[in-house]
Amino acid sequence: MKIKRYILTFVLITLTLGTYAQLLYEISGNSVRKKSYVLATDKYVEIQFLDTIPNLFKCFGMCNKVITEFAMQDYEALAALRQAALLPDSVKLTNYYSESEYQQIDNALRINLGLGLDKLCRMKPSYLAEMFRAELMKQWLNYDEQKTMSGFFEAIAAERNMPVIGLDNIGETMYMLFDREPFHWQCAELLKVTEYPENEVKQERMLRDMYLDGRLRDIAYQVEGPDNNTSVSYSDYKVFCQRNEQWVKRLKPYLTDGGAFITLDAVYLGGEKGLLELLRAAGYRVRPVNRKVITAKHNNN
Repeated sequence: MKIKRYILTFVLITLTLGTYAQLLYEISGNSVRKKSYVLATDKYVEIQFLDTIPNLFKCFGMCNKVITEFAMQDYEALAALRQAALLPDSVKLTNYYSESEYQQIDNALRINLGLGLDKLCRMKPSYLAEMFRAELMKQWLNYDEQKTMSGFFEAIAAERNMPVIGLDNIGETMYMLFDREPFHWQCAELLKVTEYPENEVKQERMLRDMYLDGRLRDIAYQVEGPDNNTSVSYSDYKVFCQRNEQWVKRLKPYLTDGGAFITLDAVYLGGEKGLLELLRAAGYRVRPVNRKVITAKHNNN
């Protein structure tokens, strides 16, 4: 009886764990000359986690170009982004907050960033909110931007003189970072982030756990769900979905040529309007690289 119980326990664990960690997908079909691959990433997960994804580096070695959201090696573009984070001289944050609200934001920034609005008032609210969130994640999720997996393959490609291609141009990137929401929404979100920082940490911890389990569909549902009151919520997700539609069109020549290694944040990939489903709708065959471990119990891609 004990042996049977142990066997049953092993089977249940295998069924549960075997469906997860689906983070690497191969793209074929639709007259492509060579397979391409897409990897879901999470900037709050360290580089070492990449070693746990079977066949990842083998697939990367078969590719001749890296495609990502934005080619971060373009230093002129990065300088332009820093400039885009600044408010116009005619816009004053004091006009969008009450005195008590302004003081609350100032106190939160001083405590967490070491700088107050006397130094940061020229920055757009979206930029301040992201700076604040990043500091929260450093404190509560041990986020270290020097150890994050984000940008890892772009850096390796640059060392090997492989092309690194951004799906967005500089204007589109600036829009996504600083202007995808109306200015008054940005102001409201900055206030909310500083007032309820625990919501941001809870959400990112939940998304990170889903990522580590390979539950891309659940990540999409969590972000677009009505219970999400964080700074990255349903309105942002709608913009992500529209962006995915453009990305499928822009990916076509690279996928036809083949050998593309696409690395994108997991939030863009899962769900009915995620990039994986849109690629399938466009006629591509998109399958997990490590699909042998998938069972019928779950479908999280």
